[in-house]
Amino acid sequence: MIQTTGPERALALGTRTRAGAYRLDLTTQRWWWSDDVYAIHGFAPHEVVPTTELLLAHKHPEDRDQSVAVLDEARRTGGSFATVHRIVDARGRERVVAVIGEGRGPSAAGPPSELVGYFMDVTDVVDDRAQAAATVSIAAAAQSRSVIDQAVGVVAFVEEVDPAAAFLVLRAASNDANVPIRVLARAIVGALPTLRHDPGRVRHFLDGLLAPAHRPAGAPTGT
Repeated sequence: MIQTTGPERALALGTRTRAGAYRLDLTTQRWWWSDDVYAIHGFAPHEVVPTTELLLAHKHPEDRDQSVAVLDEARRTGGSFATVHRIVDARGRERVVAVIGEGRGPSAAGPPSELVGYFMDVTDVVDDRAQAAATVSIAAAAQSRSVIDQAVGVVAFVEEVDPAAAFLVLRAASNDANVPIRVLARAIVGALPTLRHDPGRVRHFLDGLLAPAHRPAGAPTGT
């Protein structure tokens, strides 16, 4: 569970959310859920009687203890709160929900008489952000591999060897100089325009770049 500092952060998670209101009477321990809160938990409206036990039963096992702690603190202090955690709905689907709320009571000095707030299903928002992060990572890896592949092609052409052998040349140079293969690859590919793609110039450049005596020490070895 990720506890935030206020309701505004939960509300700022985006528009692709399903939100519903709730109210807990702390005197009677009775809950009231709007139709959307039932739906978030995988139920038809009024299909079940909402209780604290039912609510906690649907929390993801890894997030349940923290949910209990947040609820207990809200009961004691009546302060506003916001959490993001996982639930498993009545259909067995794992959902990510944001819960915001605050206590209301007869006196600011005493415990609240009720808790009121909103449940928001933010699963789609979280999935979108996770997918975007994964896409960025994949694109970065693909870009790095593309540069290495280009360098392998250059070495294969100039040294008149197959791509597998050319890669071994780059890897050996990487190990000798303690420089990542991608750094050598970028140097090779980046130099091609100034070398005018001339095989003789490229060969001379590679001889200097790949010769152990001319390679500076750099970052740790790796692709």
